[in-house]
Amino acid sequence: MNDWIEIKDAHENNLKHVSLRIPKYRLVVLTGPSGSGKSTLAMDTLQRECQRQYMESMGMVSDSINKPKVGAIIGLSPSISVGQHVTNRNPRSTVGTVTDIYTYLRAIFSRAGHRACPSCGESIPPGPATTAHIGAAEEDDRQEWVNCPKCHTAVERLTMSHFSFNQPQGACASCSGLGMVSTLRMEAVFDQEKSLRGGGVPSLFEMMIDYYTVILKAAGEYYGFHFDPDLPLKDYNEVQRDLLYYGVESEQFMRHYPDTKPPKKVNSGKFEGILTGIWRRFKEKGPDAEGSMNTASLFHQQLCPDCHGAKLNELARSVKVGGAAIHEISDWPLGHVYDWVGRLHNELSPDSLEMLETIVSDEIPSRLKRILDVGLGYLSLNRQSITLSGGEAQRLRLASLLGSGLTGVLYILDEPTAGLHPRDTDGLIQVLKQLRDLGNTVLVIEHDVEMMRAADHVIDMGPGAGSTGGRVVGEGSLDDLMAAEESVTGAYLRDEAHYKLTRKSRRPGNGRKLTVRNAHARNLKNVTVSFPLGCLVAVTGVSGSGKSTLLFDLLAEGANDNLQPEGCGGIEGTEEVGNWITVDQSPVGRMQRSNVATYTDMFTAMRNLYAGLPEAKKLKLTPKHFSFNTPGGRCENCQGLGVITVDMHFLPDIEVRCPACKGRRFQEEVLRVTYEGYSISDLLDLTVQESLAVFEGAAKMADTIGLLCEVGLGYLHWGQSVRTLSGGEGQRLRLAKELGKRTKKHTLYLLDEPTTGLHPADVRQLTVLLDKLVDAGNTVIVVEHNMELIRESDWIVDIGPEGGELGGTVMAEGTPEQVAQVRQSFTGRYLREAL
Repeated sequence: MNDWIEIKDAHENNLKHVSLRIPKYRLVVLTGPSGSGKSTLAMDTLQRECQRQYMESMGMVSDSINKPKVGAIIGLSPSISVGQHVTNRNPRSTVGTVTDIYTYLRAIFSRAGHRACPSCGESIPPGPATTAHIGAAEEDDRQEWVNCPKCHTAVERLTMSHFSFNQPQGACASCSGLGMVSTLRMEAVFDQEKSLRGGGVPSLFEMMIDYYTVILKAAGEYYGFHFDPDLPLKDYNEVQRDLLYYGVESEQFMRHYPDTKPPKKVNSGKFEGILTGIWRRFKEKGPDAEGSMNTASLFHQQLCPDCHGAKLNELARSVKVGGAAIHEISDWPLGHVYDWVGRLHNELSPDSLEMLETIVSDEIPSRLKRILDVGLGYLSLNRQSITLSGGEAQRLRLASLLGSGLTGVLYILDEPTAGLHPRDTDGLIQVLKQLRDLGNTVLVIEHDVEMMRAADHVIDMGPGAGSTGGRVVGEGSLDDLMAAEESVTGAYLRDEAHYKLTRKSRRPGNGRKLTVRNAHARNLKNVTVSFPLGCLVAVTGVSGSGKSTLLFDLLAEGANDNLQPEGCGGIEGTEEVGNWITVDQSPVGRMQRSNVATYTDMFTAMRNLYAGLPEAKKLKLTPKHFSFNTPGGRCENCQGLGVITVDMHFLPDIEVRCPACKGRRFQEEVLRVTYEGYSISDLLDLTVQESLAVFEGAAKMADTIGLLCEVGLGYLHWGQSVRTLSGGEGQRLRLAKELGKRTKKHTLYLLDEPTTGLHPADVRQLTVLLDKLVDAGNTVIVVEHNMELIRESDWIVDIGPEGGELGGTVMAEGTPEQVAQVRQSFTGRYLREAL
């Protein structure tokens, strides 16, 4: 038996011809600074070679997967990787539908549910038994009838479709099963004081205004009236307003010209209408759709007045099993659902129980138990998949893998502790050990010191990021790392011992504060919390305790001058804050074309720089030719992406280098133009850190690069798609972009776990940056689990004690030293060790 996975001469990306042995059937942690080559080794080398060999063994031609740049890998196992990307962006997808638990609940309710007779009110038992097999086709939805035992009224027999909010039989008619009703905020869409050209539709950018103006003028000519783009909207007559709002094909506009057919072409005046367009995009993609207009801010969402967020119609809401309706169960934390299923044995009739035995005894409890084990017991079944953080989505997938019972597999996990309170990390470590004890190899990319302590073997990459990393600088136990000269992790652990001897003084702040009164949204228990201004404030507590609700659902509303958000008594002290900057963990962008250079606006500067060079002027090249987003200078085979997507049939699609431009994105003549020896394509392949030397002369560009390095993103490549960034990286990219906009006003920064994905040594660097912001007279409030950053803060608000329903209370407030003394606080307990 081969007890090692042996890698020889790996030199993908920044790896410096690495050779190493990874012990099998062990828990192995791969650590090192961000960008040192951990993911390249685990994902791009090991995982890709596994995929390639798998395809080959199945006789599928695998030219599409390039062999990674590695001499040989001996002793490979089949591998499963669990990343941090939330794949399902459908607003209808919930924790219940993703785990199939909701499907099983629908089976229970359709076969064992009691409901009241519409005529006499007597309880009608479930209909005649049908087999409890849940196939892909679900059961046959023919209409069948059952009779009331008392007055013999015939009512339709319940099927699983009656309990689905995605099917017409079960969905609430008012909100189509979404639970929310959206209304447009007209004052956000139109500014009546301004004209169309002067910004009367704030969501339109300049190019669109010019484009729409031409069409609207043409429409006016077509119908025989003058459309004036410089007239304030409040002075429009009815015809002009209906044209702008609803478009030429709408009933509202056509009533003015009943006998005229609407124009068929855009250049003769075919205009969709501003409101019509917004509603169309909203229906197609939901409120948070990406596109030219930020539609989410234009809508006001509120609970559906008919179903109050239950998503189901009245019939489905009235059916009870074990004393509860299906929408009530979906609202409970998963721990409560587990208890309820346990009680069903005593509550169901013998017939129902016989039919549902496997579901009640095995399917639902075993799934729930695994989710509780990975620390997600505070979630509810109706929680939308989109709203899960990267760490939560990953642990949910981990729970389903535990149920597969596979052995001999190599599991590769990418920072599973992201977003976990130190208390919950212990539970996760137990789960990974369970996977290992089934006979699997578990390889974890991780920065968490507790996880390293629990590992059987640690591999440290480094010593720096990008071209200064890519070597193995230490391996073995933590003590071995501390003894290794070059190990960054070892150096950090050695410093840690010294750190505890030094104390830092806490900043008192500027004497003013922001207060949220009587917060009762979601699980908050009527708490009133004050945040001192001019400080670094950490909001802490276990996952699901209500930190994000307090900060991002309530306090952040102050930015919109909404001082009475739903869910609290009010927000006071907002007049002290000049600027609000909220940076959360939502994905930076889902467009494949958006990369680090375009997102930070560096690419515009780069293109202008290249277009101004003598060589470019000679070839008559403009900034447009240097863009990979518009035809002209880009390679048309891959449309400037440098890669082509290959359909892998039943495996995930793969991106392959474009054969025409060899991944260089541009045509030959564009690539001939060089600056300091680099073509525009070479620049996109450089890391941020490496490009600092190239742009030393260009002050504005050098500033942007400096900021990106300060927030710990110097290892990113300019051409890297923002879709590939983890939650923490995306957030720090946003932070750097915001920091580039210098302002004199007092700014409040609200950050959501900014340390996610940072090596402890990099956390120190981020702390220095946040300290700089506070010392400049600003306020920084972070939601955080990282003890490094928490102990450096000036003020802590700890919420707990548990997640979900058992959370939402303020456990402690004060300086780190004061919070560390609070016995009931989990954060306090870990703070005592950290201090």
